[in-house]
Amino acid sequence: MLEIGLLFFGIVVGILSGIFGIGGGIVLVPSLIVIFGMDILDANATSLAAMLLPVGILGVISYYKAGYIKVREALWMALGLFMGSFVGGELAVNINERLLAMLYAGILLYIALSYFGVFSYFIKKKEQNPLETINVSKPIWMFLLVGIGAGIFAGLFGKGGGIVIVPLLISIFKYDPKQAAATSLAALQLPVGLPSVIIYANSGHLNLAFAGLLALGILAGAFFGSKLGVKLPSAIFKKVFSVFLLIVAVYMVSKYI
Repeated sequence: MLEIGLLFFGIVVGILSGIFGIGGGIVLVPSLIVIFGMDILDANATSLAAMLLPVGILGVISYYKAGYIKVREALWMALGLFMGSFVGGELAVNINERLLAMLYAGILLYIALSYFGVFSYFIKKKEQNPLETINVSKPIWMFLLVGIGAGIFAGLFGKGGGIVIVPLLISIFKYDPKQAAATSLAALQLPVGLPSVIIYANSGHLNLAFAGLLALGILAGAFFGSKLGVKLPSAIFKKVFSVFLLIVAVYMVSKYI
């Protein structure tokens, strides 16, 4: 029964992953804790291991055909993710679990509120230049740094890193929301979380059978999620993503703080 539940839940996570380009870990880790009774480090390990295989490849193909993926930038971010994953994994297994959960909740809440424009009320607005909304080329090292930061976050919190990548691609690199989700999802298809998974496994926090079942579900779900993501208008896409982040952030705050 547990196995069937994990497989079904993997499908749900895959759909969300395909729509938002976030790798699925943002909803996977809290749910493994609450629904399946795992502690945070076991949940992190299972989440990262489930996403080692290219579980979102069908979604990436859909986005690529629709012209939303920047391949070169995705590859550089993938390299950064791999590098940062080692640091994040080491930090996670050597930090207090309650503190880890509180940090996670705080970061999610900040990202969700920033997507709703809450912090813009405290920042003096300047007159917007229409050219600033155009997706312009940025130095490759910037994408590498984004990947490293996302990799550290992923290793710490069991996420695929997309929760960091997507907002940055939109706010700093001026990507269209769907383009950001697609490029992020592409960067996450390589085994960028392997260093963290090895660290968690050596610390006794990994169940490969559970991770395998979730991976199968995510593989199927990501395909359907990407189909929905391609069809959603960009404005609606960003609003839905904002609501999704806020719900998860509020849940984590209420549970751990």
